[in-house]
Amino acid sequence: MARGYFIAGNWKMHKTRAEAAALARELVAALADGGHKYLVAPSFTALETVAALVRGSNILLGAQNCAVEEEGAHTGEVSVLQLKDLGVQTVILGHSERRHIYKEDDGLVNRKARLALKHGLDVILCVGELLEEREAGKAEAVCRQQTVEGLKGISAAELPRVTIAYEPVWAIGTGKTATPEDADAIHAYIRKVIGELYGSAAAESIVIQYGGSVKPDNAAALMAKENIDGALVGGASLRADTFVPIARF
Repeated sequence: MARGYFIAGNWKMHKTRAEAAALARELVAALADGGHKYLVAPSFTALETVAALVRGSNILLGAQNCAVEEEGAHTGEVSVLQLKDLGVQTVILGHSERRHIYKEDDGLVNRKARLALKHGLDVILCVGELLEEREAGKAEAVCRQQTVEGLKGISAAELPRVTIAYEPVWAIGTGKTATPEDADAIHAYIRKVIGELYGSAAAESIVIQYGGSVKPDNAAALMAKENIDGALVGGASLRADTFVPIARF
């Protein structure tokens, strides 16, 4: 497959610097000859520590969020300029926890995405529906809106630096996983939306990850699907013995 697979670990609010360093060392060693694209996204406090350990390896450094402004009076926020200074290459935006717990809307996510791209960072743009939205038959409509609004003002030239991560909110950390067929259907639909926005070549080349209780025992079945190009892994990314098998599926 021309697109290639992109496996990313979102460590969320876990790990001290020492713990993050230990995991980073294990992953660098275990994935040195891995055939896919890899990324880890530690907490802000561990970024500098992990940056030093993954530098020169085949593992990219990601951040879990960024501020909507470059600098200024934004207590508690972290700017794209500060992330770049630490060696961050990619930022995860619009994660369901940011949307639903911290009330980030599509407009805010879009402004962050454009700012990150402007400063040369790649973006993983997360989209996905709640359980009640899926049960009401609105999964496609929700994913369409989040995709269209999230990509507003992002040019065709910038799009190759954007990865979409489909994460059904009802499957995150719940142990429930969308079946490979369910996931592939939404991925295919998102690809169709990209085609409407940017044309068929862009739709064919954009990488769409699946995120939502990805584990060593379901990774291969998910990755076998035509429209699933990788995984954004949460809980299973916190230990080498669960992340490495996913990364090397």
